Amino acid sequence: MSAAEATGLSGGGPAHPREAAALPALERPRGVLAASARLLRSELRLILGRRRNQAGLLVLASVPIMIAIAIRAEGPGEGDGGPGLISAVTSNGVFVALTALTVEIALFLPLAVAVLSGDAIAGEANLGTLRGLLAVPVSRTRLLAVKYASLTIGALIGVLVVVGTGLVVGGALLGLGPTTLLSGTQVPLAEALLRVGIAAAYIAAGLAALAAIGLFVSTLTEQPIAATITTTVVATAMWILTTIPQLDWLHPWLLVQRWPAFADAFRDPVFWDTMRTGLLVDVGYAAVFLALAWARFSNKDVTS
Repeated sequence: MSAAEATGLSGGGPAHPREAAALPALERPRGVLAASARLLRSELRLILGRRRNQAGLLVLASVPIMIAIAIRAEGPGEGDGGPGLISAVTSNGVFVALTALTVEIALFLPLAVAVLSGDAIAGEANLGTLRGLLAVPVSRTRLLAVKYASLTIGALIGVLVVVGTGLVVGGALLGLGPTTLLSGTQVPLAEALLRVGIAAAYIAAGLAALAAIGLFVSTLTEQPIAATITTTVVATAMWILTTIPQLDWLHPWLLVQRWPAFADAFRDPVFWDTMRTGLLVDVGYAAVFLALAWARFSNKDVTS
């Protein structure tokens, strides 16, 4: 149906010229959204289709599997009566997921995000496909936004793989049921799973902020391995800085400082204060480095 026909249905006569001209303007945002959605689907297929990314997901999944098997094989140790996630694992498989997150947030999950970030812009430039993407045509701002959205979804997928594997394997080997929180209160399994979801979303938000750093670094080079290493070094350096007491003044400003606060989701009541502050820090890092990435990429000379 043409625009003129569409406008003629309501009044039976020809549309006012201004009304007819307004229709393409209304349709334009829909076209942009549809094109962006197609580009995002393409990015996600590319991310999930790469062999090294699939291997990375297997590595992420292997950690909760090893934790559950080790606990099942060895049984409760002498120190397992005390507080903490490792102690709680011995009595409920739900805590396998949280323990795996504790182990992986320091290296494996940031490394996974760094790999994806390195491929986002630098990888495309290295392969010579970046210029083709920009010739579709697609604006650089929209391309950068889609790239970041795909990195955020990729980070979430990584966290869900860790959590999902932990719940499945932990449930199979250690059992699932009413869960005793770190505060000593027992809650039904459904509520425990909801709290696991809160913890997973919190960690994914932190990784999304790290992805913004990685995306900025990826705009600075055409070597994806250089962007990956740099992003990994940044995350590792932040973890090291959090352990130096003399730098207490710096700790509140470090992106990773409050990542372990995801365990506060398993207190009664949920201790939101630290997580809320952590999310504000995540938003701050994401905003700053996305702005830097946009400033760099919008003026980047793409010659390959």
